[in-house]
Order: sequence, then C-alpha cells, then structure tokens
Amino acid sequence: MKIVAIRHTSVAVDPGICYGQTDVPVANSFQKEKDTVAAEIDGVLFDKMYSSPLTRCKLLAKSLFEKEKIVFDDRLKELNFGDWELQSWDEIYADPQGKVWMDNYQNLPALNGESYPEMVKRVAAFLDGIKHEKYNCVAIVAHAGVIRILKSLIDKQPIDELFKTFKPEYGSVTEFKI
Repeated sequence: MKIVAIRHTSVAVDPGICYGQTDVPVANSFQKEKDTVAAEIDGVLFDKMYSSPLTRCKLLAKSLFEKEKIVFDDRLKELNFGDWELQSWDEIYADPQGKVWMDNYQNLPALNGESYPEMVKRVAAFLDGIKHEKYNCVAIVAHAGVIRILKSLIDKQPIDELFKTFKPEYGSVTEFKI
C-alpha cells in the first residue's frame, strides 16, 4: 500500500507559538499552497482519504478531495500540548515545568496534555487499522508530528533522529510504502 501523507498548509499563527490541537485558522496563502499540493498529487488514484478533524487539515482535505468521502479521524490530530497551547515556545521553556518537559519531551506529557508515547500509540493504532484494508493508495492529511510518527513506524527510524533530520514543511507531500 502507498500512503501519501500531506501536511496542512500554513497557519495564521505567529511564528514560535505552540498550537498543537488548538483549532487555528489557515493563513492567507492557503489557496496557493493548496494548488501546489493538488498539482503534486494530480493523477494519483486514492482508494481512501483520511484527515485530522482540525480545521487546518479538514479544509485542505475538503479542497483537495471535493467529491470524495473523507474519514476524519481524531487519531491523526497533532500532540495535545495542554496548558501550553497558544503560548510561545520561549515562554514554555522559561517555565521550570516547561524546561523539564522540553528536556524530556519524548517521555513526559505536556502540562495537562498528552505525552509523545500516547500520541505514537494512537497514530500506530490508526496505521494498524488501515494496514488490514485492501487499499492500493491512501491519502492522509495531517500534521508534522503525525507524519514524523508515520515515518518512524513505517521506515523503522528512531523518532529522536527524525526530529533533527525530517521536518515536513507546510503543504508538503511525503510518500510511504507498506
């Protein structure tokens, strides 16, 4: 099965702000970025389309697959950063609890939020579910964190390496084969 993972387009949030599962609006560049993604996947025949239900993904999925049924799945949401949603990363790091978390983000949960292992578990459950389907090609519109986890699970790469080497850009397309 081929998986075409599409990261949502740019968001209307200042740089350096943590927004995780907050339902933020898309940037004014949406149409241009959507057109670029559409051109990149033009001609690909998808058996099924999945998307995070957050607006930044949902809007892109609905725009790309206007006449298709899209499955919106909560397991494809970005990490829930809890109390740190919509704070700047600098503010989070300046907070003693935030610093402890940032120094061990792969194990500890965000303050009143989710841990990275919890997110990996839900993305892995999604992936395990679609592996049993007889699809040739699926589209997944999601977030950078979800796409990194997919890469880690499918390509068997340590996630800590991927945080340094694999940074899906807004409106990017990443293909996997399972």
